[in-house]
Amino acid sequence: MRMKEEVRQAFSTQMNREYYSAFLYLQMSDWLNQNNWPGSAYWMYVQYKEELAHAQGIFEYLQYRGVEVNIDKIAKPEQQEWESVLAVFESALAHEQQITTWINEVVDIAADAGDKAAVLFLDWYVVEQVEEEANQENNIDNIKAGEGMAGSLRVWDKHMGKREFSGEAIPMPG
Repeated sequence: MRMKEEVRQAFSTQMNREYYSAFLYLQMSDWLNQNNWPGSAYWMYVQYKEELAHAQGIFEYLQYRGVEVNIDKIAKPEQQEWESVLAVFESALAHEQQITTWINEVVDIAADAGDKAAVLFLDWYVVEQVEEEANQENNIDNIKAGEGMAGSLRVWDKHMGKREFSGEAIPMPG
């Protein structure tokens, strides 16, 4: 079954949003590194790699379905000057909440088009967004718990640097 045009376009748009997300996290990583949060900078670098994998998963799915992929110009993330490590992670949470909204919109488009295969593929992304938001909320909670205790925040930051990228196992048909 070929994808309907509106589904194909929604998938392509989301793929490009995932690439944008990757570059936003890379920008956050750089800010954290420049402001002496090396563990958090590394954590965000791993997040960058995850977002690339998310985009690649959509790309591969579109190719598997035999439809054209629209690779658009990726907008440069708006330069931000965060005030604190907390502000960076609050911004990351807000971004993940936006991604959740967009993923849900793509699911709705696929469902409205009767493309059950696309909906099933997107289930992984829906569940992944629950994890993404929970991770950012956990990071924010940890930062807030350590406010006023520089040593505690530095221990937390060191722990953040231990995050590993295992490669996303995005379920693919076939």
